[in-house]
Amino acid sequence: MNASTEPIKPETVIKAKSNWSAVNLSELLEYRDMLRYLVIRDFISKYKQTILGPAWFIIQPLLMGVIFTVIFGKVAGLSTDGTPQFLFYLCGQLGWTYFQTCLSATAGNLISNANLFKKVYFPRVIVPLATMTSNLLAFAIQLLSFLGFWLYFKFGTDQGARFEMQAIVLALPLVVLQTAAISMSIGLWLSAMSAKYRDLHHLTPFFVQSFMYITPIIYPLSQVPEKFQWLIKLNPLTAIVETYRHMLLGTPAVASADLIVSIVITGLLLISGLIIYDKTQRNFIDYA
Repeated sequence: MNASTEPIKPETVIKAKSNWSAVNLSELLEYRDMLRYLVIRDFISKYKQTILGPAWFIIQPLLMGVIFTVIFGKVAGLSTDGTPQFLFYLCGQLGWTYFQTCLSATAGNLISNANLFKKVYFPRVIVPLATMTSNLLAFAIQLLSFLGFWLYFKFGTDQGARFEMQAIVLALPLVVLQTAAISMSIGLWLSAMSAKYRDLHHLTPFFVQSFMYITPIIYPLSQVPEKFQWLIKLNPLTAIVETYRHMLLGTPAVASADLIVSIVITGLLLISGLIIYDKTQRNFIDYA
């Protein structure tokens, strides 16, 4: 009886990717250099041929703050919960601007990066992650600008007693993280749908603009009629914007139940967005 001396060859089993493995953390770590490259590319390409460059991170919110103050504060006379109007609108834009820029960039990333996807493999979710990361610098610059005006109104005017920064401001990174999660989740949904139905890509700016009016950017939540507040609170960004103002200006705190609803909706949107985005990107190249 002759015993076989040939070594046993290992078998490679190829299985279909599970929906729940849309984000592979070990694979993301393996491609961290790719993520770094995309972050730098996004930041440079955005302001490469501009005169003022990153200064637009400060100029744009300031211009909008002035416009909101004149139109909604002075002309329309909307309440700002007793805080200086200019600060109220600047603070509301902190979370909104970060959300808007991330969402707008993520919503069309499958289409805009089609040529890159055809040439090389890498986890496709790295592209929206790079967008979230590169826009953090813009958020930081805008936050520093806001703090400069906060100090001026606090100690350089007679309105300083009307607002106060809260100790919970130390949790600001968590609020920023949720803002990124909301923009990424909605952006992934829009990106996946726009890849199949290109008309939706043209509707994205309209969707973003409309979203601002159901978010308390130009008005406080307290001014919304009681019978409609539940509808506004279903928008997960509502609790986020109100939390920014509570942390930095001392406006009324968001109810714990409203904050929990916002977090739960954000989580559901993110999980479903990752799944639909992963399914779409597998076959996207075939019809891109």
